[in-house]
Amino acid sequence: MSPTRIYRVAGTITIVLLLLIPLASSELNGLGPLVLSSYFMHLAITAFFYAILASSWSLLAGYAGQFSFGHMAFMAIGGYTSGLIGKFIRFTTAPSELCTDIPLLGNWWLVILNIRRVGTIDESCLDMAKTQTLPAGTLIIFPPVWASIAMGLVMGAVFGLLVGWLVLRLRSTYLALFTIGFSEILRASISAEIPITEGQSGLELVPLFPAGIMGFTSTSKIPPYYAMLLLFLFAMALMTWLAGSRFGLFIRAIREDEEAAAALGVNIVRYKVLVFVITSTLAAAAGALQGHYIGIITPNTVIILQMSLVIAMAVIGGLENIYAASVGAIVITFALELLRTNITIGPLHVDMTLWRLVFFGLLLMLTLRFQRNGLLFPILERISRGRVAQETVSIRVESEELEEVVTEEEVALETEEEETQPASSEENPG
Repeated sequence: MSPTRIYRVAGTITIVLLLLIPLASSELNGLGPLVLSSYFMHLAITAFFYAILASSWSLLAGYAGQFSFGHMAFMAIGGYTSGLIGKFIRFTTAPSELCTDIPLLGNWWLVILNIRRVGTIDESCLDMAKTQTLPAGTLIIFPPVWASIAMGLVMGAVFGLLVGWLVLRLRSTYLALFTIGFSEILRASISAEIPITEGQSGLELVPLFPAGIMGFTSTSKIPPYYAMLLLFLFAMALMTWLAGSRFGLFIRAIREDEEAAAALGVNIVRYKVLVFVITSTLAAAAGALQGHYIGIITPNTVIILQMSLVIAMAVIGGLENIYAASVGAIVITFALELLRTNITIGPLHVDMTLWRLVFFGLLLMLTLRFQRNGLLFPILERISRGRVAQETVSIRVESEELEEVVTEEEVALETEEEETQPASSEENPG
């Protein structure tokens, strides 16, 4: 079986298993202690979230060689954009006259709520309009959650294009330094604009499925599980296609040698900006979806520690392989939670809520020192190249056997010639 076929079979089996996991959840049956709890489902959703971030960052840094610290910032842009739309945007069948009203098609109006003063519990302009200016029977509709998520995705792409256009014409460490500054400016702005973003208190988002779906309530873990899984599978399919196309070839060429790639006709800036926009968009989509699942988003998601966690997941899994990076993110997410259990050995008590991060940092250091391609990437590489190695050995053995046969035939011919030469000389002496 060829390596490509092995990957396809393994991928198909993995996808089927991931789709069937909710069938073993405690929400659907009562089989006892082996049933997967809601806590496990929550970890799975979080693991898919980090897998999207780690694999997309692997495409940016591992494949394209663009080291960025702004991935969590774009994730926050997606989440806050979606949350702010849900907070300030409404659709009505009549103008409020107290808010900002924008006419749409027919009798529909786009209403933008006014910003409330900090520290007050004043009614919103739309609440006041219900009793003062809006006629009876006026419909007031919240924007759909999926439309808000789509706008978060668009804003992630816009900011990714802006940052890429400003910085990616430069080389060396400018992208890393710029994205650190960009992330800190974004975090400070979110924290300062309390009337809009709620500051450190966090911006509340409506549930991913506010009215439930297919018999599941809005608090069920199963619909968000499938939503995040589908986003993860879509992201992996997109990045797999990109990595195997001319686009992937060009960005790897840029990573290896920009001058040589430019000499061969590759538009360096265009492809660097394009891969930056794609990965920023994926991060924003994951952030918007995760924000609606959790129900709140805070500026702490933009701190450098969170970005370091994503980088470590990609590095430990395998920086130059999106599959290894995603699996590394899933494994590390579960491992960090399982390591929360405290250890007691006689009089010694170890608080693992703190020491687990020490072990995680130690694992990262050992990986960087002794296994720079990650812990999972060499395994995938060995599996994919194992069959190729066997075929190479078999071809080499066949060629050696053929050479031996040819050599034996040549020796036999030479022997026959040596035996016939004296006889011919005796028959014709001089």
